[in-house]
Amino acid sequence: MGTQKRTQEDISKEFNVFSANYTEDMIKCVPYYITLLNAFSQDYPSGFSPQRILDLGCGNGNVTDQLVSVFPTAEYTLLDASEDMLKLCEERFKGFNISFVKSYFKDFSFSENNFDLIVAGFSLHHCEAVEKQLLFKNIYKSLVSGGVLAMSDLMINKNHQLHELVKTNWKQLVLSNYPDDEKWQWIMEHYAEFDRPDDLNDQIVWLETAGFKVHQTLKKEDYWVHLKVKKSKL
Repeated sequence: MGTQKRTQEDISKEFNVFSANYTEDMIKCVPYYITLLNAFSQDYPSGFSPQRILDLGCGNGNVTDQLVSVFPTAEYTLLDASEDMLKLCEERFKGFNISFVKSYFKDFSFSENNFDLIVAGFSLHHCEAVEKQLLFKNIYKSLVSGGVLAMSDLMINKNHQLHELVKTNWKQLVLSNYPDDEKWQWIMEHYAEFDRPDDLNDQIVWLETAGFKVHQTLKKEDYWVHLKVKKSKL
């Protein structure tokens, strides 16, 4: 338990440092970042108009920024473990109906039937497989009937036979923007210590086990994926 707590604190500190140039680094270091980010404002079920939205691991608010353009009157809850990231969001979204929660996923109280839409942009890969499975169940519980979970992330297990190829293509992108290799080395150190991606197919099974129905809109680019799943109406 103590080791887990230290790791979580380290993640928070890491992203406090990362916050200064977050968007630029994400665009230059994460394959298909813009495509997977834009997907949060697209392809929802017909007539879907969420009133309460939760952004899990909001970072500097890039996902929420997509959402306020299409759901400007919704009530937002932005959750992140990094205090600096939340401060950036507070400045960025003045004038919108937004509350901020400093918390790790496992410590957040997912109230039942509360949110119409829950989003997670490049954040769930920090969770171990068992944590993801529990989180999906909590998210399902916290969504109203007909609610949607939308998520973008790298979805390939580190033991997958194509994982090294994914890393090779990823490295090419990073070196095209940061040729001195320092940035890539930092990413790989972070990736080894903090990131726990899981295969798309495994996550779909876990989501279906939690009760979700997989929505048809899914963007998959070399294991960088955006998908939406829905809590069936009762």
